[in-house]
Amino acid sequence: MSIIFTLHALLVLSFTLRILLRDDLSPPARLAWFIVLNLLPYLGVFIYFMFGEVDIGNRLHKRHDEIFDEIQAKASSYMGEVNSSCELIEQIYRPAFQYAASINGFHPLTGNSAELMPDSDTTLARMVADINAATDHVHVLYYIWLTDTTGTALGEALIAAAQRGVTCRVLADGMGSRRLIKSTLWQRMKEAGVQLAVALPFKNIIYTLIASRIDLRNHRKITVIDSRITYCGSKNSADPEFLIKKKYAPWIDIMLRVKGPVVAQNQLLFASDWMQATGESFNNFPLAAEFIKDGFPAQVMGVGPTERTGAAPQLFSNLFACAEKSILLTTPYFVPDTTVLEALCTAAHRGVTVTLIFPKKNDSWIVAAVGHSYYRRLLDAGCIIYEYRKGLLHSKILTIDGKISLVGSSNLDLRSFDLNYENNLLLQDKSLTQAINERQYCYIRGADEVELPKVLNWPFYKRVWNNIIATLGPVL
Repeated sequence: MSIIFTLHALLVLSFTLRILLRDDLSPPARLAWFIVLNLLPYLGVFIYFMFGEVDIGNRLHKRHDEIFDEIQAKASSYMGEVNSSCELIEQIYRPAFQYAASINGFHPLTGNSAELMPDSDTTLARMVADINAATDHVHVLYYIWLTDTTGTALGEALIAAAQRGVTCRVLADGMGSRRLIKSTLWQRMKEAGVQLAVALPFKNIIYTLIASRIDLRNHRKITVIDSRITYCGSKNSADPEFLIKKKYAPWIDIMLRVKGPVVAQNQLLFASDWMQATGESFNNFPLAAEFIKDGFPAQVMGVGPTERTGAAPQLFSNLFACAEKSILLTTPYFVPDTTVLEALCTAAHRGVTVTLIFPKKNDSWIVAAVGHSYYRRLLDAGCIIYEYRKGLLHSKILTIDGKISLVGSSNLDLRSFDLNYENNLLLQDKSLTQAINERQYCYIRGADEVELPKVLNWPFYKRVWNNIIATLGPVL
């Protein structure tokens, strides 16, 4: 009995010491792990072993640094000038753009234009038409790629492009697109000459568990066509009906069709993922910088576990701090860290109109509970909260003062902050931002406002449950 007790104590003590030695953990995250290890020691040790540390291994970190060194050496002119934000961006917003540039080295480039796609069907039709018109290359990356109408149509367009001599590269996440990777469509693309690669594959599960984490994913959505056109937004290669989670359908997304020099930055971000997945060099990636007259300034921002810790929440906090009049935020998954939560409340307290739009029904009960735990704090600060009721609102949008927009794949949750590779477009343009805001107002017209009296009248068990899940949020 004493031997069992000693082994139990050593096990819990060793993992507790490991948690105390980590400088990258926030106090709330450290406390959450202490609670789990003490209440459920054996399960807690297993969970920590599986998911406790965001580490993809020294080899991938080293490779990431080598890739960006090579990209900067060979394509620095496409990444923008260090002081470009001082010339292109209004002074009050420059700190946010400068911070975004510090993440990947992508600085603002002017001469860009973008179309806001009206719906999912139009997005698919335009994308297929652009691929059909491609003459040199098509590069595509998706987290989730299904073999439904959307996924098949894109696959067929790529097959046709490859057969007429266009260089087509497809990168799909090993978990999110696992159905595609095992499908006949994937095999047909390969046979047609489409170059295929898997991001973060499950080739060796045991090695992944020991050296990394199985839930580190490439969540990006990138399409680049002939270095002239790129698509950026929240939409995966899947129908709005999203058959794998159809009870939450339709999934509501936002996509931009973008032209201009910033297309090259999205190309470089895709290239970095392709090089990481395949081991290839940068030499085979064509670049161009088409300049659109009277175009707006924009820059690409990519985050992931190989970038510095805290880059995404710090960027959001910088953007919130720059706001003078309004913050309009749409996100399906709201699990903010302290940095983001405090920045939102601070903006509201100083008179900025902070409007938050979430889905009423979430496909993650954990996210729903954690998000609800912050409602009273946000409403007390003066934030306005809406819950969209007509499907799963999957758009990821932030607009500031009707002038600045951030659109891409990043959610406001700990997974996007710490675990996922994400891509976003940060831009300054009044007319486009107003169009994006109008899209968010459409969401509001299909939403219910959450008022403070209703939250205060939630039954005690719901409030206790939300706060328990929020306390364990860093673990879950």
